[in-house]
Order: sequence, then C-alpha cells, then structure tokens
Amino acid sequence: MTLLRTTTHEFRHTVPDAADVVFDWHGRPGAFQRLVPPWQPVRIAEEAPSLAGGTAVLAFPAGRRWVAQHLPEEYVDGHRFADRLVSRPFVVPVSWHHRHDFESVGEGTTVIDRVTTTLPRRLLEPMFAYRQRQLADDLAAHRSAAGTPRLTVAVTGASGLVGSAVSAFLTTGGHTVVRLVRHRPAAPDERAWDPDDPDPASLAGVDAVVHLAGHSIAGRFTDKHKELIRDSRIGPTRLLARASAKAGVGVFVCASAIGIYGADRGQEVLTEDSTTGDDFLAHVVRDWEEAALASVDAEMRVVLVRTGIVQSPRGGALRLQRPLFATGLGGPMGSGEQWQPWIAIDDLVDIYHRALVDPGLSGPVNAVAPEPLRQRAYAAALGRALHRPAILPTPSFGPRLLLGGEGAQEVAFANQRVVPQRLLGLDHRFRFVEAEQALRHVLGSVRT
Repeated sequence: MTLLRTTTHEFRHTVPDAADVVFDWHGRPGAFQRLVPPWQPVRIAEEAPSLAGGTAVLAFPAGRRWVAQHLPEEYVDGHRFADRLVSRPFVVPVSWHHRHDFESVGEGTTVIDRVTTTLPRRLLEPMFAYRQRQLADDLAAHRSAAGTPRLTVAVTGASGLVGSAVSAFLTTGGHTVVRLVRHRPAAPDERAWDPDDPDPASLAGVDAVVHLAGHSIAGRFTDKHKELIRDSRIGPTRLLARASAKAGVGVFVCASAIGIYGADRGQEVLTEDSTTGDDFLAHVVRDWEEAALASVDAEMRVVLVRTGIVQSPRGGALRLQRPLFATGLGGPMGSGEQWQPWIAIDDLVDIYHRALVDPGLSGPVNAVAPEPLRQRAYAAALGRALHRPAILPTPSFGPRLLLGGEGAQEVAFANQRVVPQRLLGLDHRFRFVEAEQALRHVLGSVRT
C-alpha cells in the first residue's frame, strides 16, 4: 500500500481583538460547532471539556468517528493549544496534528493554524477560509454588544438548524443557554418543557427566551399537515409567553415568517409596516405573532423575527437544492421572475443576538438580506457558487408533487419583495449582502 506523504500547512489571519479574548472564545462551549464547515457531512458528537485536555468527536455517516485528542503537553494558557487525530475514521489511514497559536500584534491577534497531515492542501483551504471568516465575524458581532450584560437564555427548538447555530453563538460569547426539551433532561443545560402546560418554574433565573419550536412547514399541505403547522405554533407560543411573563423574563424573542405578507405581492416592497396577506400561511403567522404578544402588557419586551429563506446546506431549501444544482440539473423555480427574500444563516443568528441585547428593538423585524433578488438571479448565483450551469427551469410538477398545489404556491413559487427596513434604520451590520457571497461561504467555494 502506498504511504501518503505528511505535510505541514500553515494558515494565518489577524483579527482586531486581544489575544485573551480570541483564546477564551475558542475555549467556550459552541466554538467547535461554529467552526465546523456546514458542507461537510458531519455532526458534532462531543466537544472537548477543555483546550488543555479531553477529546472532541465528529460523527461521519456509516458510524465513522473522528476523535481528536487535545494535548496537555502542548497547551500554553492564552497562547496555544493542539489536538491530534487518535481514531481511524476512513479506510485510508489519515494523520492529523493541529496546533493553534495566538500571537499579539498591536491591539489585535494573529491566529495561526499549523496542520501536519496526509490530507492535501486543496481540501484544507476551503475549510480554513470558512473558519477564518466565522471567527472574525463572530468576534465582531460580540464586540458590537460590548458592555451589555451576559444573559441566561432559554431556547426551544435548540437542536434545529437555527436553534443550534444561535445556541452555539451565544455560548461562545459567554452567555448561558438553557435548552428547553420535551423529553426528560439528559444534560446539565437542559430543562423540561411541556408545550401544552409550560411551568414558569422551569424559567427560574432566565433573562430571555428564544422560541423556535414548531412543526416543519415542509411537506404536502394536507389538512393534517396544515393542522400540525398551526397547532404547534399558536397555542404553545401563547402559553410559553404567559409563562415567561409570570417568571419575570425580560425578553421574549419569537420566530416568525415572511409568509405573513401573503404568497404573491407582485412588485410591492414589503416592510414591517406592510399589510398582511390572506392565505393559509399569512393567517397562521398573524395568529402566531398575536400569541407571542399575548403578554405584552407584562414588562416583557417581545421581538418577532420574520424570517426569509435561510441559506445553509444543513437544512431548509438549500439542503434540497444543493444535490440537484451540484449535478448541473438545477435552475430557476417556476417563471424565475418571482422575488426571493433570503437570509444567510449567520446573519439570522446576528439578528437573534441583536433582538436579545438591544433594548430598543421590539415588535416585528424582517430577517432578510438587504437586497432581495429574483428567483432566476438566485439560481444563477447558486450555480456559480457550485461551478455548475443553472439554466434548466425546475418543472412546476416537482414542487407540486412534494408540497401539493397550495403548498407549492405559498412556499416554492412565493413572490415576496421583502426588505429589512427596521434593521436598515438601525444601521445593522449584515455579514452577507450578496447571495453568491453567502452561498460560496457555506458551500466551501472560498479559499484562503
């Protein structure tokens, strides 16, 4: 068997934060999750309890596990930590030693990743480009909230696409996350939550609630599916808002959706002050928001995050579209002329963060990128990000088969020119303004 060559690769970048700030970020829960590229088919099975020792575990398909041992002999508090692969996750043997160095440069820090491995550099470059931008942007977001107190935040739906990203971001910033779960708590950061009878006592010591739980909209719009969409949102949200108010929670941030504006508003520019629509999802979202506001008379600030189409290969529409586009068979949906309001997953995380820490933000907030684009332009951007053509229109029978006629009209073929007027008025910083830039980041099309 041919032995693979071991090579040391170096990746470095500088951030404007002090070395102790950057080092501490890496040592907090959630840091590993924030740095693992979303296009890789892995999930985090275990985070190391300390940078000075313990193991971190990545779970690959088919039961393969990447086990990285943190090395106490190479640990230098505030300056260095290292890990080494101690498992055999693939048929072909792989070696991996990763040393992380933090060097002060003026008021900033140069982060140096030295990786000695048998893996080729071309596989490492997209990963480290992703890590570098994630670290810089996350630190900038936390820096923007400097001076605000660290919070204890209870999160429903914490294991979902958005919930897991929000939770990891908050813990790396020094906040404490309490995961509200429907099963018996199995970890120190979990507390039981009954959607039909939430106990205010389960929110003891909680400063804010982020409510993300709800049945997935994806699926055929049968009577049963529509009932699940509605019933999983309206009642549980009203009850949780009341329980939060009784517990003295100061902030209640509730997921919402741009579906409130209706499926087709033509060329109308839709802001938080626009009228609502009159179809199924518009009615559901309006009632959902009213349920969240049920306890607004209590001294609790309520923020409603009207979310656009979230861009992440880990879930949502992009997870379904990516395989088709990767084969060169993707293209615009329907006529391609409909407006598609999108949001990068990490911009959505930042909006939830701002909702928690900005006392001047309340009521509905459009969580969409500043520049909506037509579906045809989005398909072209996705094709370029994957280096594939995006010419063939997606036949309308596909979405109709998956979602039913009503679902296809309200989800796949929706035409909503939504803009984030509230956030723009606050000079909110977006990480990604252009869709192609956001797609390249989460799909690994950027190199160092």
